[in-house]
Amino acid sequence: MAKPLVVVIPHQLGRAEARRRLENGIGQAREMLQKAGLSMADATWSGDRLSFLVGAMNQRVDGDIDVEDDAVRVEVRMPLLLSLFAHKVQQIVSQNGTKLLTKQ
Repeated sequence: MAKPLVVVIPHQLGRAEARRRLENGIGQAREMLQKAGLSMADATWSGDRLSFLVGAMNQRVDGDIDVEDDAVRVEVRMPLLLSLFAHKVQQIVSQNGTKLLTKQ
């Protein structure tokens, strides 16, 4: 297992609004993953933590999204084979997370 990929996305929404936006964005995330040939096998909330499992190239990628008052912390744990794509995953998570959490 490679070192976990961690992305911290600051926001000014407060914990409740950030969580609401993430809850609403799960459907979009599933669609985006499906278009890329990936599948979200599981996404479960426990308090302010969303644990997820994604299937990619016959591999499993899991992680957690922790919602805080002023930031969202995304941790992705991927097998060594898929860690080759870590930089791209980091960019996508950062860009899409920032869009989702930008004040509107």
